[in-house]
Amino acid sequence: MQQMAKYKKDFALFLEAGFIAINQMDEAAATRLFNAAALLNPENTLTEIGKGYLQLHLLNLKGAAAHFEKVLKQEPDNEMAKTFLGVTLSWQPAETIKGEKILEETANSRDPAVKKISKTAIDFVETFVKKKPSPAEIKKKKK
Repeated sequence: MQQMAKYKKDFALFLEAGFIAINQMDEAAATRLFNAAALLNPENTLTEIGKGYLQLHLLNLKGAAAHFEKVLKQEPDNEMAKTFLGVTLSWQPAETIKGEKILEETANSRDPAVKKISKTAIDFVETFVKKKPSPAEIKKKKK
């Protein structure tokens, strides 16, 4: 237990390293780092957001949504979790409208990062998820 207390001050480093590992596409390291951070500070929801963000990068949308929903049960006003949940849902055909509604809410955030992610995600959904097939794609499907 004394060993853990020694590393408690390094919580933010473990957390940040986990996000860096995601960007390096190192799933194993990210998972270990977030788990270590969660051991050091179990009440902090950022570790759960990190785990959800990893699942989002892996395109495990249902797994990602579960992590973000877990955070929102604990902190209903967590705009970061809400935004990532909106992104996750908007990429699922059956949940696109629900995800867009969440993103429209968070697009009015005071946090510039949350606002930017929300607006970018809304644009992405409009351009690529809700995209209507081109005449060539329709013709190809009929063959």
